[in-house]
Amino acid sequence: MGVCLDLAACAATRGEVPVGAVVVREGRVIGRGYNLRETTGDPTAHAEILALREAAAEVGWWRLLDCTLYVTLEPCPMCAGALVNARVARLVYGCTDPKAGAVDTMFHVPTEPRLNHRLQVTSGVRSEECAEALRAFFRARRKPRANASPV
Repeated sequence: MGVCLDLAACAATRGEVPVGAVVVREGRVIGRGYNLRETTGDPTAHAEILALREAAAEVGWWRLLDCTLYVTLEPCPMCAGALVNARVARLVYGCTDPKAGAVDTMFHVPTEPRLNHRLQVTSGVRSEECAEALRAFFRARRKPRANASPV
C-alpha cells in the first residue's frame, strides 16, 4: 500500500484526485497506475484501469488470475467490473468511498454471486493514510486563493 500512496501523491501533484494502484504477481509489481482523467481527458483513466492495462501487457494476456490489485480507495463500479473481467484473484484497498464505492459501500461487484468470477477482498489497509491523502487534496482545492478576485 506504500507504493500506492506514493502513486497517489504523484496524481495529486498533477492536479488529479490522489488514487494510486498496483498489480502484484508472485511478489512483484507488474502494473502501476494513478488517476490521469484530467491530464488525459479520458474518463476511464482511473488508477486501477491503468494498473490493469500495464499488468496485462506485462503478462501478455488479459486474464490476471494469480494477481492482487492494491489501491488506496475502494473501486468504483467501472473499476470493480474491470477487476472481475480481468479475473483478478484478490483486491486490497485502503479507504471506503461513500459516494461511488462498488466493493463494500454502495455495491458488492467483486463478490456478486451472479457474476462469473469473484475476488477475495481485504479492506481498510492503511485506511486513515489513504483517506487523509484525499481529504488534504480536496481541502487544498477548496481553499481560497490569496490573489483571487471575490467576483
